Amino acid sequence: MIKNRKDISALVASGILELEPYQSARDEFAVDEGSYTFLDANEHPIPTLVNRYPDPYQTALRKQIAHLKGLSPDQLLLGNGSDEVLDLLFRVFCEPGDAIITLAPTYGMYGVLAQQHRVRNIELTLSADFQPDVDEILQTVDRNTKMLFVCSPNNPSGNLIDADRIKALLSHFNGMVVIDEAYIDFSNSESWARQLDTYPNLVVLQTFSKAYGMAGIRLGMAIANPKVILWLTKIKLPYNVNTLTQEFAKKQLKNIGEINTAIVTLKNERAQLAKALASISYVTKVFPSEANFLLVRVTDASAVYNALITMGIVVRNRSSLPHCEECLRITVGTSEENEQLISALKQVTL
Repeated sequence: MIKNRKDISALVASGILELEPYQSARDEFAVDEGSYTFLDANEHPIPTLVNRYPDPYQTALRKQIAHLKGLSPDQLLLGNGSDEVLDLLFRVFCEPGDAIITLAPTYGMYGVLAQQHRVRNIELTLSADFQPDVDEILQTVDRNTKMLFVCSPNNPSGNLIDADRIKALLSHFNGMVVIDEAYIDFSNSESWARQLDTYPNLVVLQTFSKAYGMAGIRLGMAIANPKVILWLTKIKLPYNVNTLTQEFAKKQLKNIGEINTAIVTLKNERAQLAKALASISYVTKVFPSEANFLLVRVTDASAVYNALITMGIVVRNRSSLPHCEECLRITVGTSEENEQLISALKQVTL
């Protein structure tokens, strides 16, 4: 583990610091495509809009995102969805035999990636109100524990993790603290990305799949200390974010006002849906949510889930997860979809 908390390079897996990354043609000569005749990358010469390789560093898109979020472009790494970014974090900071800590119930890919990379997953359980036990976490850590994953707002519970607990973990955990903020835009709280200068071991993950409505283009990002971004960039595939994704994202982000309006609409729909769900006779609890979904406890989750299926509505049964017994996770839909759901639920008899 690191003795000097600012020396995060001590956490990097062996060989990464000295790794010579692959040099693509655009690494060797990166300029405006309109200024030169390119005969260096074995591309098809006849224009098809996508006959040229994409910018391997997504320079224009990163600048656009940095401006929107009040960050510096060197604090951002873009990936083929957040899952690629997660995979890169494992590659940079973990070796077989190392360990991570996850806090159940949470996003399942952390544990899957740990298995893929032959890294031990120390799975601790959140409290009944879905908050971490800081003392338990810190007592569990050993010299091989490289990363701690905190999902906030948490999936599937929808709640924010208490800020004081996160600060304690950032201050006392000597590995990398990865805060997954996939749903942060549906919350009224500020992103932890504002704390990068205070905590060099902080990595924030965000995605364009949820609040930005771009799940189909697969675009996620890490927000971190520029050193961490450089290490991640070293090992990413050369053209990991394709041209169509980059161009679509740039176009959509010019309409940030419309995106923000849609977020407000979904937050209002969430409040109305929570109220309507609470009125259903067999709903025993609607958990508070700062995400675009609601965790709902019913008297018989499997029966309600199957009944909804017969009526053409798909939700997610999360009953097998800790503290989620008899719980369904329901995504907030459009006003019409939410009305359809409530109407269907009222038809279910238990």
